[in-house]
Amino acid sequence: MSVPRIYLYYKSFPPRAEAFRGGMDKAIHGLAQGLAQNGADVTLLCENEADGGTQTPFGYTVRCFRWVGKGPMSKLSPGLVKFLPETRGGLVILNAVFHPSVCAVAKRLQALGVPYVVAPHDPYHPSIFAKNPWIKWPYWFLRERPMLRHAAGVQVLDARHGQYLKDLRVLTHVLVGPNGYDETEVPDEKTLSFNESGPARLAFLGRFDTSNKGLDLLIDAFSGLDGSIPVTLTLQGPAGGDRAALQQRAAKLGLGDRVEFKPPDFTRSASSLLSQYDVLCLPSRFEGFSMAALEAILAARVVLVSDVAGISPFVREWDCGQVVTPTVTDVRNGMLKLLERREQWKVMGRSGRSSALVRLRWNRIAAELLPEYERLIKV
Repeated sequence: MSVPRIYLYYKSFPPRAEAFRGGMDKAIHGLAQGLAQNGADVTLLCENEADGGTQTPFGYTVRCFRWVGKGPMSKLSPGLVKFLPETRGGLVILNAVFHPSVCAVAKRLQALGVPYVVAPHDPYHPSIFAKNPWIKWPYWFLRERPMLRHAAGVQVLDARHGQYLKDLRVLTHVLVGPNGYDETEVPDEKTLSFNESGPARLAFLGRFDTSNKGLDLLIDAFSGLDGSIPVTLTLQGPAGGDRAALQQRAAKLGLGDRVEFKPPDFTRSASSLLSQYDVLCLPSRFEGFSMAALEAILAARVVLVSDVAGISPFVREWDCGQVVTPTVTDVRNGMLKLLERREQWKVMGRSGRSSALVRLRWNRIAAELLPEYERLIKV
C-alpha cells in the first residue's frame, strides 16, 4: 500500500518550523504533525527570504522557497513554481482566506491536474465581507469562488460552516476537522490553580482586530456591567491593529483601571498566560475555531465565545463556558451568567480540560481526515 503524499501550503509558515506565534501557524503545524504520525508523507511549503529545506523533529518536511517580497502577493516564488509539478500523485492543502498567493497556487495546480483542498481557517460568514466590501466582493466573484469551485474539497473547522459556502453557491465537497492542541504546551495538572475570591479576571488574548474578534462589543458589554461587580478585563496582544482605537473607546466609557491593555508575552505558552485569568472572552463576529479558547480550556479556564466559532459546540457539550451571539446585549448577559456561576468555575474548567485532552488530540483529528484525503488523491 502506497504512502499518501500530502502537501500543505502556507506562504508565511516559519521556515524552520519553530516559534509558532499565530493560530494559523499552530493549526497547520499540528495537522502536519498529526498526519505524519498517522503514516503520511507530509511536506509543508512556504515562501520566505531564502531557499531551504528542513526535516523537522515532528515527522514532516518544510520546503521553503525564496520570495523577494516585491510586487503583488499573487506573484509566487520561481522555486515554488518549479517545484509544484512534483506534487503530482499527491494532494495539496492550501491554507488562508482571501489570499492572492493561495489563488495563484490553486490555478497552477489546476493546470497540472493536481487535486487541492482549500482550508480557509475562517468561515465565509456574512460578517467577513463587512470590512472593505468594495474589495472583497469583486475578489470573491473573480478569484475566491472560482478557486473554491474547482477544489477537490473545502476543509472547514465546524460542519455548520459548510452552510455559508452553500449560501454563496459553492457546492464543493466539504471536509470537517476541528483544531487540536500542542501536547508540549498543555499545563501540568499540578500547576493548575483557581481564583476563588477577589475580583473576577476576564481576558482577551490575540490580535486587536475589532471587525473579526468583536472587541468593540466586548468593551461595550463590559461597560454595561454594574460598576459594583468586582471584575476586571485585560486585553493582551501585539501592538497595532485597532488597539489605539479600543483604548480610546475604553477611556471614553470611563472604564479607567477596570480595563487594562498589555503587550504580548512570547516567552510563555498561551495556556500559561491564560492561567493568570479566570474567563477568556472571545465574542467574534466570525471565527473559524479559536485556538485561544482551546488553550484557555486546556488551562481549565471557562470561556465566553460566540456561537459562530467552531469550538462553541464543544463548549456547550462540555459545559465549560457560555456561548453567545455577537451582540452587546448577549455578550453582557453571557458575562453575567458566568459570574453567577463562579462557584462552579473550577468544576467547569476541569471538565472542559479533560474532555479536550481526549477529543482534540491532533493525531486523532488527522486520523479522521487522512482517509478523506486519500479518497481525493485517487479520484
